[in-house]
Amino acid sequence: MVAMAASLAGCQKGSPDTASAAAAASAPSALSVTLQHPRTEVWPQQLKGTGQIVAWQEVVISPEIGGLRLKELKVDVSAKVRRGQVLALLADDSLQIDRQKQAAVVQQAIISLEQASSNLQRSRITEGSGALSDQKIEEYRLTEATARASLASARADLASIELQLAQTRVTAPDDGVVSSKSGVLGNVVSAGTELFRLVRQGRVEWRPEIDASQLKLLAPDQQARITLPTGHQVTGRLRIIGPTLSATTGRATLYVELPPDSPARAGMFASGVLLADTQPALTLPQPALVMHDGRSYVYTVDPAGLAHALPVVTGRREGDRIEVVSGLSATAQVVSSGGAFLSEGAKVTVLSDRDRAIKAAASGVAP
Repeated sequence: MVAMAASLAGCQKGSPDTASAAAAASAPSALSVTLQHPRTEVWPQQLKGTGQIVAWQEVVISPEIGGLRLKELKVDVSAKVRRGQVLALLADDSLQIDRQKQAAVVQQAIISLEQASSNLQRSRITEGSGALSDQKIEEYRLTEATARASLASARADLASIELQLAQTRVTAPDDGVVSSKSGVLGNVVSAGTELFRLVRQGRVEWRPEIDASQLKLLAPDQQARITLPTGHQVTGRLRIIGPTLSATTGRATLYVELPPDSPARAGMFASGVLLADTQPALTLPQPALVMHDGRSYVYTVDPAGLAHALPVVTGRREGDRIEVVSGLSATAQVVSSGGAFLSEGAKVTVLSDRDRAIKAAASGVAP
């Protein structure tokens, strides 16, 4: 009798696990959820990198002539300039006077040549008559040739002065953006003195470094996505893969061309990803993942309607979808949204497609 009573009492009391499961199953639903399978998509592999943004080519603007005063600076920093545009002027007063002097020398040489040519022509008319000796005729010929050479020399000197005058106009060798101005108005400059620096064609590029083991995944013209310190995102193009590796780090430098109209500025330090060859990815919408204690979780629902947290490892991101690298099978069903409001073992109600459509229609939102 005692044994039977104990047995009966045990049946009435039940085991703790059975009681807990029964209590959870009978508990009210905490949330209505929808389930979905992960989706397999083909995404490019993403290789992360960091590096500085620098000018594609930087041009130093300096005068080709020296010893003249800097008369005018026509542009300032950040100005967009065109090829051939005048950026600075040097004082040309002394050269203008030199040109006038040399122009007079050229005129004198022309007159001397005309006189020598006239003498030579008259001497040839009398040639053979005995009026002039052959020696005198040869002298006239040599005088005419000397006058012709003197005129050519005078004209070359004039052209040299005119070239120097043209060089007092310091012009842009190509389109670009003025990145610095070091010229000081009134200074007497020397040939080669830096006046400006120019970002050629306004083009800048991102130069990250990457491990040598990842070079096999890269090829010119692949896309890159760069995040600037300002928060802007810029899409670039891999222009060149560095032909050598750093002797200190063993990493290769990449040259990623950025659009000229992007907010990127030379000197910024940016991070980004390079999009290499494609690879299948098991993906979920971003709301399906929950972050807790630095780890990513998804929620699954068992046949009794109880939610269970499942840790996963995430990888690449494309738009609002995230790759699940491990911890989840392709056939699993996970809570598509609202996981942040769930806890382990919480009772949920799984909505069917019909229920979801009715609920969406009632709220005026597309299912």
